[in-house]
Amino acid sequence: MNRTSMPTNSGMLFVFEQKAGHCFWMNNTKIPLSIAFIADDGRIVNIEEMQAETLNSHCPKATIRYALEMNKQWFSERVIVPGTVITGLPKK
Repeated sequence: MNRTSMPTNSGMLFVFEQKAGHCFWMNNTKIPLSIAFIADDGRIVNIEEMQAETLNSHCPKATIRYALEMNKQWFSERVIVPGTVITGLPKK
């Protein structure tokens, strides 16, 4: 929150204790972001584009353990789509 910029290949990884339908919004977030919702096995469930300073809920289409926020369109620019497996995620 309150971030005004983020380096191109940097992001924010959220790791949840319990897998669930964790939703996100952009209140007090100054830059648009893309979010990948990621299952236990590292598979991207869905990707959402989020506009800055909004209260719209962005939710996974299935239960997730991880969420990865990157700059807007970062995933689409790299042809990373739902079903892509992300490796190297921390294990609980």
